[in-house]
Amino acid sequence: MKAPLSQTWDLDVFFPGGSGSPEFRAFLDELAARVTRLQEQLEAAQVPASPAELDGWTPLIVECQELVRRLRQAGAFVSCLQAQSMADQEAKLLQGRVSQIAAAFGNATTLLDHQLSQLSDEVFLALLARPEFADVAYPLQERRARAAMQMDPARESLAGDLAVDGYHAWGRLYNELVARIQIPWEEDGKTVYLSAGQAANKLLDPDRAVRTKLFPLWEQVWSEQADLIAEALNHLAGFRIQLYKHRGWDSILTEPLETNRMKAETLEVMWAVIDQNKDIFVEYLNRKARLLGLDRLAWYDVDAPVGESAAKVTYDEAAAFVVEHFGRFSPDMADFARKAFEQRWIEAEDRPGKRPGGFCTSFPLSHQSRIFMTFGGNMDNVFTLAHELGHAYHQSVMNDLPQLAQQYAMNVAETASTFAELLVNDAAVRAARSDEERLALLALKADRAVTFFMNIHARFLFETRFYAERAKGLVPAQRLNELMVEAQKDAFRGALSEYHPHFWASKLHFYITGQPFYNFPYTFGFLFSSGVYARALEEGPAFARRYVELLRDTGRMRVEDLAAKHLGVDLTKPDFWQGAVDVSVVDVKQFLALTEK
Repeated sequence: MKAPLSQTWDLDVFFPGGSGSPEFRAFLDELAARVTRLQEQLEAAQVPASPAELDGWTPLIVECQELVRRLRQAGAFVSCLQAQSMADQEAKLLQGRVSQIAAAFGNATTLLDHQLSQLSDEVFLALLARPEFADVAYPLQERRARAAMQMDPARESLAGDLAVDGYHAWGRLYNELVARIQIPWEEDGKTVYLSAGQAANKLLDPDRAVRTKLFPLWEQVWSEQADLIAEALNHLAGFRIQLYKHRGWDSILTEPLETNRMKAETLEVMWAVIDQNKDIFVEYLNRKARLLGLDRLAWYDVDAPVGESAAKVTYDEAAAFVVEHFGRFSPDMADFARKAFEQRWIEAEDRPGKRPGGFCTSFPLSHQSRIFMTFGGNMDNVFTLAHELGHAYHQSVMNDLPQLAQQYAMNVAETASTFAELLVNDAAVRAARSDEERLALLALKADRAVTFFMNIHARFLFETRFYAERAKGLVPAQRLNELMVEAQKDAFRGALSEYHPHFWASKLHFYITGQPFYNFPYTFGFLFSSGVYARALEEGPAFARRYVELLRDTGRMRVEDLAAKHLGVDLTKPDFWQGAVDVSVVDVKQFLALTEK
């Protein structure tokens, strides 16, 4: 790769001119017209009563798939515009337009799904037997079954229309509030104003004095916005509760479980196995505290680096390391990552005004992805880079499949990203030049496990308990703080000296309207990927082809079936999960052995 690599992405290749692009506006106009036409055609369509009548109806499924591609293209572009500059007012307006078109498309697909559910078994089987639908048989079966779980099409369409300026608007309000956050910070004798994303990165600073100085300011700024953010959270939850009630769903987890194509038993056994294994992770946190000269870790110490790996890493060094170690497993993965770096698929520049966090989004019409993050030069950023490239690689191996077969759930989406992260993380440990460096890298691996087993568990516990209280009425900001701290204490087994009461306000994931319970799929993906990674270590590079086959099936079956087919395991039993947790336990035991003295 030719240095220096650009740390800003190229969006003009899709629609020149950013949020002022005339091409993008024309694209949206055409998309809106096609969605309207599809709705009209569906309203006029007669549900096929015999296999012979399918010829005139199946083009509606084909058009539906094409519109999904175009909506994803539009949504990805607007997401990138908003992420790169949270002050871009035109991008916010475009997001509103895309949301309206998506809501209209949702109404159309609700009608399509209802018609699927009205097909007789004979006609539906004839539909699935058609060669052009062979690769989307499962998604069509799934849509037919889900239609039976919902309200009638008219009421689902009404709910979708109301959600644009109700449900989704609360999520947009949260983003607006976050965009306004500025934290005054003294740096080199001058006062600078940190965005939420910059402050979040600085809370990972190896200097504890920086963290202890910043954390009260971080809590304070969220406290100042807490009442408004609590309104957003309460009304997001209230919308979901009412919608679920009218659909006849009796569990708040019905949607996230169905969306992630998994059984409640799978989720329950996963958390149970994690809980049974927490003692050694508490021991790790206590040992880490001792190494940092503390009695116990505070919330802002949990991800603090240990040892010499706190040295800065340049973006070009990070890119080279990721490409090299992807290549040790799969030359195809390495070539893909190299292309992403060279063709400016990645926005990594550390500058004010960007939204916090990281993500990968795909442009299906262009067969490209874009990765967003803020690269601060630490090893954690390197692993984030690998993580997001894993997402992009997952999409790349599915680009030739029909659109409905590409729609994999969040939990298996995290499989590819976490697998890529494990490749790079383990490579860093093997490449360590000293025990101290190895210790630092093992700590990073253990910290990731703590995130999935404890931090994300706290989010799940908080959200579960919050919804139980929200069903009875509004939950004020102070009570949200209490619920958050209680969940953190339970998930971390009381191991910390200080917690983060306003984490419910600072964490974007609680406000993402497209995916309720944006937490447990991460832990599922981490552990499922650990099991896949263990298999890769056993079989070596020969597993690369089977790995791609597994990824290509992620949009075509439920997770229990995916695991049975490609790994030969039963996810509703503890054995697989224990083996997956053991991958992290090994890392912690190495860390404890190295620090025994």
